[in-house]
Amino acid sequence: MQRILEVTRLTKIYGSKLNPTNVLDNISFSVDKGEFIGIMGPSGAGKTTLLNMMSTIDKPTSGKVLINGTDITRMNERKLSDFRRKELGFIFQDFNLMDSLTVKDNILLPLALDRLDYGEMTKRLTRMTRILGIDHLLEKVPADISIGQKQRVAAARAIITQPQLIFADEPTGALDSKSATELLQYLTEMNKQELATILMVTHDAFTASYCHRILFIKDGVIFSEIVRQGTRREFFQKIMDMQTAIGGGVSHDFS
Repeated sequence: MQRILEVTRLTKIYGSKLNPTNVLDNISFSVDKGEFIGIMGPSGAGKTTLLNMMSTIDKPTSGKVLINGTDITRMNERKLSDFRRKELGFIFQDFNLMDSLTVKDNILLPLALDRLDYGEMTKRLTRMTRILGIDHLLEKVPADISIGQKQRVAAARAIITQPQLIFADEPTGALDSKSATELLQYLTEMNKQELATILMVTHDAFTASYCHRILFIKDGVIFSEIVRQGTRREFFQKIMDMQTAIGGGVSHDFS
């Protein structure tokens, strides 16, 4: 299996030398192509900080992050910006859609910036919107679609560039239960059909139950890891048990 991500002895310290705060402490793990990974833990455990380190948004104090063999911790800002646009996809709970553009143009924007051939753009658009069930929304603007549909549009925009990694930070946080379930089902389809590699931060056990593997972070270190075996319901219960053991987290009822 192709290794997409390798995190080695990653540490992040905030504050002064006299009053340091270790947010991440010597974290190491790897991710293979096509995995759907969840990152969970109590508030303040370091989940979002870890996501920021891996996604080039912030730099670690020490340690390495290799994406497809490239050490992103050694890149300058110009190279990072280019790498981020071409190799990474981002799904956040606030969507970041442009209100003045149609759904179609929002999705195609990153490809247009790279001046991709129009025929290839159209081919990718057709496939992504069909899998995500938003092909009938292309000429609408964000103000005219639901919150759940906006999140799927944001997912399509993140995935259409065919990134090495997709980072999702609480992607269901602003959604109702029905919309959250729909998005997770669509992300699962993208993971299966496109071999999209996804790393998702979430507090929610129901959301996490769609993943293949969960890394639990507590006090800046990897406290535990569980791998999905058996049914999703059984995995959900294991996640709930681990949340009880380490504290923090919320959950929708399993259905």
